Amino acid sequence: MSDGQATHGTRGVSVQDLATVDLAGEIEGMAGRQLRMRMVTMEPGGVFGPVHDHVGRPGVVYVLQGTITDHRNGVDTDYGPGFGWPEDRHTTHWLENKGTVPAVEISVDIV
Repeated sequence: MSDGQATHGTRGVSVQDLATVDLAGEIEGMAGRQLRMRMVTMEPGGVFGPVHDHVGRPGVVYVLQGTITDHRNGVDTDYGPGFGWPEDRHTTHWLENKGTVPAVEISVDIV
């Protein structure tokens, strides 16, 4: 699948909210922001798209099960269980599960 094909949007993905913390009372200047933790499941052939960035929405991802391919800057990187990646203001990417089993990740970000 090419970057152009990823623009068709997310498919085969379910998201479960696990926890949130309102940052307004925790850190000065963070009114309207939350720290969020989610579990994202991507079925085989699933895509988390379209291409998107993380400007103003930094986070980290940790893979629990399966393999997730991160497409960014013309480079495809596979992450399996026990690995993950940062998502900072320089991140522009899309994700897919090219495997035969569901891929599950924990995503923590500020929104």
